Amino acid sequence: MSARGAGAAVNDYDAIVIGAGPAGSAAAILLARAGWSVALVEKQAFPRRKVCGECIAASNLPLLEGLGLGAALAETAGPELRRMALLHGAHAVLAELPAAADGRYGWGRALGRETLDTLLVAQARRAGATVLQPCAVVAIDGAAGHWRCSVRDAAAGARTLTSRVAIAAHGSWETLPSGRDQRRRRRGDAELFAFKANFRNAALEPGCLPVLALDGGYGGMVVADAGIATLACCVRRDRLRALRAGAAGHAAGEVVEAWLRSQIAGVGAALQGAARDGPWLASGPIDPGIRLRAGDQLLRIGNAAGEAHPILGEGISMAVQSAGLLCAQLLGPSDRGRPGDGAWHADSARRYAAQWRRQFAPRLALAAAFAHVAMRPVASAALVSIARRWPGLLTRGARWGGKVRSAAEPDRYRLLGEVP
Repeated sequence: MSARGAGAAVNDYDAIVIGAGPAGSAAAILLARAGWSVALVEKQAFPRRKVCGECIAASNLPLLEGLGLGAALAETAGPELRRMALLHGAHAVLAELPAAADGRYGWGRALGRETLDTLLVAQARRAGATVLQPCAVVAIDGAAGHWRCSVRDAAAGARTLTSRVAIAAHGSWETLPSGRDQRRRRRGDAELFAFKANFRNAALEPGCLPVLALDGGYGGMVVADAGIATLACCVRRDRLRALRAGAAGHAAGEVVEAWLRSQIAGVGAALQGAARDGPWLASGPIDPGIRLRAGDQLLRIGNAAGEAHPILGEGISMAVQSAGLLCAQLLGPSDRGRPGDGAWHADSARRYAAQWRRQFAPRLALAAAFAHVAMRPVASAALVSIARRWPGLLTRGARWGGKVRSAAEPDRYRLLGEVP
């Protein structure tokens, strides 16, 4: 498949990508540099802060370098993440994080999403993608080879885009119009809501990644770019309801911060003397699980494909790497049919779904198990006791969680993402 000629309609594309986070922008870069005409649709203006733990595992750094972000990451990202800590009440267990095989990128870094997403969408523009931002998707319908996507933005108003391929790369709680009624019906005490705030002058060890085990939630802290610390957590609906009932008149973020300070000694110590930089952000309910299906007509990457409990900090990893897995199929050998037709699409979707499940389903299972242990006081106390005796188990857990191994091939990113 190649780019449209000079006389082609400006609203007709080879691919429409919905969402310009790490997954969507990475896919747009790879497809555009391979000669596809790509529309990248994002409803929010950048830069913007977003609820996210902001950790970039070492396994992603070669991929991001291939997309053209190597120099920017080296200059702006936070310190190398070489240690982790498990915090529960007054207890803390330290362990080494595993080093990746790539000697240039042995350890992960942290970078605010306001910076990472802006860098990636700029690279998508340089690659030749048409970026529509801020621009909302009103409706999408059709099937493989014949998609119609209705969008609306302040500058151009309403219009309809057509494409051969459509890729969903939106957040899990930012469902497309067709899925909103189902989301509204889902309610339950066990649903998790995500919170995040940034702090300046926090007394948090650079290069250390604390994980928080809470009664009814879990969280993490990290020092990212410019020395700004991120504190993020997920809280069960019933726990959040009880906290707010005991602090009438206070905003949810303020209540959550007070809870974190009181429950985890390490959080209180880190934030003593720190100043919050901006408001608390909240989103959710989050929706861990697999949404990808082998027969999908609308191709899915990032959280639109599936979401792990954020306790392992694998959101950015699964976003960038799933984009690579999908594009490897879309840009694969031409002997599987004509790009854009039904047989080619079905084969690509099936192959991608199989690879996605093989690479990411174990991470989802491990994250779910860890999250449910962390949210239960008796179980998390037992985990802390075991980790004290064998801290190497935490190191192994980080390795099993995908911190040092990429599902996508770095060489493909370097080839297709090479900056001219």
